[in-house]
Amino acid sequence: MTLQVFWFLLVAVLFIGYFVLEGFDYGVGMLMPIIGRKSEVKRRVVLNTIGPVWDGNEVWLLTAGGAMFAAFPEWYASLFSGFYLALLLILVGLITRACAIEWRSKINDERWRVWCDIGIGLGSWIPALAWGLAFANIVRGVKLNADRQVEGNLFDLLSPYALLGGLTTLLLFLLHGAIFLCLKTGGEVREDAQAVVRKIFVPTAVVVAVFGFWTQLSYGQGWTWIPLALAVIGLVIAAVAYNQGRDGWAFTGTALTILSATTLLFGALFPDVLPSTIDPAFSLTVDGRGGTVSASSTHYTLVVMSWVAVVMVPMVLIYQAWTYWVFRKRLTMEQIPDPIGLLPEKVRN
Repeated sequence: MTLQVFWFLLVAVLFIGYFVLEGFDYGVGMLMPIIGRKSEVKRRVVLNTIGPVWDGNEVWLLTAGGAMFAAFPEWYASLFSGFYLALLLILVGLITRACAIEWRSKINDERWRVWCDIGIGLGSWIPALAWGLAFANIVRGVKLNADRQVEGNLFDLLSPYALLGGLTTLLLFLLHGAIFLCLKTGGEVREDAQAVVRKIFVPTAVVVAVFGFWTQLSYGQGWTWIPLALAVIGLVIAAVAYNQGRDGWAFTGTALTILSATTLLFGALFPDVLPSTIDPAFSLTVDGRGGTVSASSTHYTLVVMSWVAVVMVPMVLIYQAWTYWVFRKRLTMEQIPDPIGLLPEKVRN
C-alpha cells in the first residue's frame, strides 16, 4: 500500500467517524424543537444528551479537513473552487449551532432561548442536508477543467442524484439522533423519541436503499457491494433491536449503516478524489495513475504526517472513548435543575 492510498483511507476513516458521531448530534439538534415543542425541560434534556460530546465530535471534521489539506492539497483547493457556497453554508450552520448551544443557558429569558433553539435547528438541518449534496457530487463528478478549477455554480450541484444524497444523509442522521435519544433518555422524552423512530424508520430505509443501489450501479466497484449489503444489514439490526427495546443495539445498527454508506461513497470514488465530467484526464486521483493529475503532497510530507498520525490518533480515540463512558447514563426530566442564567434586566444594565 502506498502512502497516497494510506492517506486516502485515513481521510475516509475520519469522515466515517465524523458522520457516525456528529450524525446523531445533527439528529438531536433537528429533533430538539419537535420533541421539546411544549416543554422547556424536555428541550434541555434533549440538548444535554449531546452537551458533553458534541464539540469533541466536531474535532473529527477538523482533523479530516486538515488531513485532506495536508495530504491532498490539490483535492482541497479544487473542491473549494466548486463547492465554495455549499461548504460556506455548512460552516455558517456549524458556527450558528455552536454559538446557540454555548450561549443558550447564559440568559434566563424565553425569547432568548427561542432564538437559540432556532440557531440549533438551522445549524443541524442545513449541514445534515449539505453533506449529502457535497459527497454525492464528489462521487458523481464535477466540471473540473485543465486548470483544476470547477466550472459552474451552486445550481449545477442540484442534480437528482445529489438531491437524493442530501435527503439520505438528512433522514439517516435524523433516525440516528432519534435512536440516540432513546438510548440516552428516560420517561416522556424517550417515549417521544420512540414515536419519532416509528414515523421515520420506513421512509429512511427506502431512501437509503434507493440512494445506495443508485450509487453502486452507477459508480460502484465489485467489492463495494459489501458495504452496501452491510448498510442494509445495519438497518435490519436497528429495526429488530428497536422492536425488542434494545436501544444500544439499535444505535449500533444505524451507526453501521452510516459507516457502510460512507465506505460505499469513498469506495465508489477511489482512485479518484475529484472526477472530471469534462475529460477523465482532468480528474484528480490519489497518485496520478492513468495519466490523470495527482492530488497528493510530496512523499516526505506524507511520511512525516504518517508518524504523527500513528502517535496521535490512538490517543484521541482513547480519550474520546473515555468521555463517552463517563457520560453513559440516561437523562430524565427530573434531573434537570432550574435555569441559572442572567435575567434580561441584568444583561441590559
